[in-house]
Amino acid sequence: MTKPRALITGITGQDGLYLAELLLAKGYEVHGVIRGQNNPRRELVEQLVPQVHQHNGDLTDMSSLMRALTEAQPDEVYNLGAISFVAYSWENAALTSDVTGKGVLTMLEALRLHTGDDPGRVRFYQASSSEMFGKVQETPQRETTLLWPRSPYGVSKVFGHYMTINYRESYGMHASSGILFNHESPRRGEEFVTRKVTKAVAKIHLGLADELVLGNLDARRDWGFAGDYVEAMWLMLQQDEPDDYVIATGVSHSIHDLVDLAFAHIGIDDWSRFVRQDERFRRPAEVDTLVGDATKARERLGWEPKVDFPALVRMMVDADVEALKAGWK
Repeated sequence: MTKPRALITGITGQDGLYLAELLLAKGYEVHGVIRGQNNPRRELVEQLVPQVHQHNGDLTDMSSLMRALTEAQPDEVYNLGAISFVAYSWENAALTSDVTGKGVLTMLEALRLHTGDDPGRVRFYQASSSEMFGKVQETPQRETTLLWPRSPYGVSKVFGHYMTINYRESYGMHASSGILFNHESPRRGEEFVTRKVTKAVAKIHLGLADELVLGNLDARRDWGFAGDYVEAMWLMLQQDEPDDYVIATGVSHSIHDLVDLAFAHIGIDDWSRFVRQDERFRRPAEVDTLVGDATKARERLGWEPKVDFPALVRMMVDADVEALKAGWK
């Protein structure tokens, strides 16, 4: 029996790494598209998932995607590649639009050409985002909620989301989107607020720092564990019919709650002397509250999150403490 094959764009990110591990454990042959010959995260892929077959490619270059598809001959394609740091999207809206938005179209078109007369033979997953809801029109947010993005990143994700639906409806592609709410892990980039908090708290715990600088402490998000969320991606592509699914815990927490939990884990209840707010870290257009309704995923996919928010924060603080200690050796 031949192994199923999967191609992952964005394999160097936290989701790509967790997804690669999941698929390898399920017996897949896994291929990953990596942008740039000198990508600093290429070594991380080689260290954590050395079995992955690497392909040089870029979501803005269709020829490189066509080549990766020809070489990998995948049964499933997971498009996780994006410029995903929301704050950066205001600084470089054009590049964010090209990669995070138009890049989805480039991947879909490459896949359409690759599959020819049998568009459904390769199943496609698009990483959509809760940032598409932006100025939320109902709470909790579900698959039918009106999208109102509040950042260039969110706008780009909306483009990719609707383009995925359009290719599904126009060409009969097995194309599904996961509208994933915030999901974190020890592998999260240090520019994201969760990891910024947990690493600063770890440094304070070890006497390596004495301050954490943040913006809006009142913003609320529905935070889950990335390792749980990649399972939902896989489950979507195992369904007979493609569709779109909200993936979320259904519980929201504020950044204030995040800071509370992280400091409490190192034995500090009053963290006011360590935390300073700076207006520079506030968004031009804030998304105040996001919380998802994953009823559809629970009922149709049988998916539920396993790691709750307090356990996630403890996991991330512990990982940062251990990584900093290891750096001393």
